[in-house]
Amino acid sequence: MRWQKPLATAVVLTTLTTPLTATAADHRAGGACSPDARFLGFSDALNKTTYDGQPVSGLSALNVTGPHSAIALVDNVGTTPARVFDLKISSKPTVSVDGITILKRPDGTPYTGQDFDGEGLVVERGQRTVLATSEREPSIRRFRLSDGLQIGSLPVPARFQVAPAGEAVSNGTFESLTASRDGRSVFAGMEEPLGPDGRDADGRGRNRILRYAGFSGHDYRVAAQYAYHTDPGLSLVELAWVNPSELVSMERTFVAGVGNTIRVFTVSLRHATDVTAQASLKDAPDKTFVQKKLLFDLVNCPPSGAVAKQPQPNPLLDNVEALALGGHLPGGRRQLYLLSDDNNGATQITRFYSLAVDLH
Repeated sequence: MRWQKPLATAVVLTTLTTPLTATAADHRAGGACSPDARFLGFSDALNKTTYDGQPVSGLSALNVTGPHSAIALVDNVGTTPARVFDLKISSKPTVSVDGITILKRPDGTPYTGQDFDGEGLVVERGQRTVLATSEREPSIRRFRLSDGLQIGSLPVPARFQVAPAGEAVSNGTFESLTASRDGRSVFAGMEEPLGPDGRDADGRGRNRILRYAGFSGHDYRVAAQYAYHTDPGLSLVELAWVNPSELVSMERTFVAGVGNTIRVFTVSLRHATDVTAQASLKDAPDKTFVQKKLLFDLVNCPPSGAVAKQPQPNPLLDNVEALALGGHLPGGRRQLYLLSDDNNGATQITRFYSLAVDLH
């Protein structure tokens, strides 16, 4: 999103206009965040840089596309064009921009921050197309990476449109998007509950995750809805597919003068209940909601030399909106990357994080 919520043309090769050296920007001091997560380091190399004349800011979603490559989606940064950046990455970590694609309407004109709020990203099989959510309506659009042109979209049930057209709250819709390895399933997570679902007495959100069924690069249909409980006061901002019965989720909030909370969970889809027919989740028993387990809380990771530009409970924290799983690391753990959205603001940082996690 474009702000911190209180209580996430064809490819052109150039160079960063404000490069940072690895020794100045990358911090690799590691340490345990939890029994199942080890912090490997972070890099601020992208912070307040530009590429091909466009600011490298507002990075709200991330997809790993290879051992040393990824694509990041920009959200609604003013009147600048909607875009994705190609990244070179490593687990050390290091990160740099390697290309840019401007995302265009079907008529060939660029989307901008005025009508596109990019939050969730899936690079489809073959890496010729991407699916990108905009939480403004919301929408899930398909773009060609060769020229950035929109060539399709996925259906969105009417009740998930922003009120008064539907029951969703403004700036609280499709913040997360992930797909199964075979492309047969796509999952879109709502950042906030629908109006009839709301939050419970403890402040836990009764959110919904939509599962689409279809084929990568082709048509999808909504196949199910799953109920998801956020932690009290937190919002669902990211999902990543692990296997047919497991996802990873990320939740976040921001409190002025205190800072961010960033928590990552494993989510079990075993015996998940389809709640499509339920008009409201207010009276749904806990067993209706998918089960989740805390993987780590970023506040418990070692600061590793990080500096914050505003109050934070740990200077490592910032407005983290993007999460992506990479390959397997020595010892059987999975690579996990996080990326923060600086909202193009002076008090926030574009920070790239690297962790090793045990997903059992």
